Amino acid sequence: MKTKSNFPKYLLLWTGELISSIGGGLTSFGLGVYIFQMTGSAASMALVTLLGFLPTLLLSVPAGVLADRYDRRLLMMVGDGCSALGVVFILICMIRGGASLIQICIGVSVSAVFSALLEPSFRATITDLLTEDKYSKASGLVSLAGSARYLFSPVIAGFLLTVSDVSLLLVIDICTFILTVISAAVVRRGIAGKEAGAKEAFLQSLKEGWNILNAKKGILKLVLISSAITLFMGAFQILAEPLILSFADARTLGIAETVCACGMLASGIVLGVKGIKKNYVGILSLSLALSGVFMLGFGLVENIFIICIFGFLFFAALPFANNCLDYLMRTNIPAEAQGRAWGLIGFLSQLGYVAAYAVSGAAADAIGKVSGRGVGRGAAGVVLISGICLAVVSASILLSHSIRELEKKELQGE
Repeated sequence: MKTKSNFPKYLLLWTGELISSIGGGLTSFGLGVYIFQMTGSAASMALVTLLGFLPTLLLSVPAGVLADRYDRRLLMMVGDGCSALGVVFILICMIRGGASLIQICIGVSVSAVFSALLEPSFRATITDLLTEDKYSKASGLVSLAGSARYLFSPVIAGFLLTVSDVSLLLVIDICTFILTVISAAVVRRGIAGKEAGAKEAFLQSLKEGWNILNAKKGILKLVLISSAITLFMGAFQILAEPLILSFADARTLGIAETVCACGMLASGIVLGVKGIKKNYVGILSLSLALSGVFMLGFGLVENIFIICIFGFLFFAALPFANNCLDYLMRTNIPAEAQGRAWGLIGFLSQLGYVAAYAVSGAAADAIGKVSGRGVGRGAAGVVLISGICLAVVSASILLSHSIRELEKKELQGE
């Protein structure tokens, strides 16, 4: 039974994910710098990101079904613990003389396979633990934990890379896995787990998850719009580092990423304390439009101060969009089908990332080569185009009657 006293359990679980996010951010930052210094190509960085992301995406749907059929906290422990194997593999390659691009791709892919178990189980656990009035605050704290990989990890990694190499970052990341597994185990002891035995076939569970999303046109439209959003945001995320590294060093990059992520920290704190009470659709549209405008500012000039200002504003707007998307979907999906639904939502909405990672790096390299201005300005060109498209797509949310109905029905239910 969900009671107010379950919030401390959620905070413990969230703390574990916060630590995991910081450790993962160290590895991501270190490998990004390592690959760019080794290849000088945005496409190589995008390839590693794609191969690390693709297994998580492809397995998100079956992972969602598993989250509804088995103990969600146990799945989180298995996912977090076993995902360390990929990082260990890369570390061994580093110790033996340096990891090649192929070896790094293998390591991040292995890690991503097990990480796929985590996301649907963690999101569904929020529903298990908390009452509906706590969802918005929980979503704000999730955004805050996600921001840790941008807020704390870059500046820590940038400093450590001046005194050591990427191997140290990998060791620290591996240690964080132990702490996150322990936090999930402690929370698991205080919550009744699901019995293993499924009464329905896997494909039947999958079909029911799709039927739940398809039953409300507004939910399905939000998922499709989210896919377009991730396309443009994915291009920004993958190209921000080569854009800055083209005229600055790793330490400057780390400081810049930390300054930018302070925007997400500020918004995450506000949302974690107060949350959003109404007008979710309007806030969603406005925050996405502003995000697009701030992306334009980010790519305009090679000036680290201007980049930090617009990066800060971009990350400040992003949690509001994520919070509204999470609330509108969560409150319109039955609690018993949350795992299946979030697995499908994650798969469909993140298809945009696949497209972004597949083409944005190559596009940046091509634009830089054709223009003769290098990969940095090529990356900036792709970011500018993505910002314009994101601002345009945000308007379609306000124009959709079925999306607005999702919020109206919630208000009527209160």
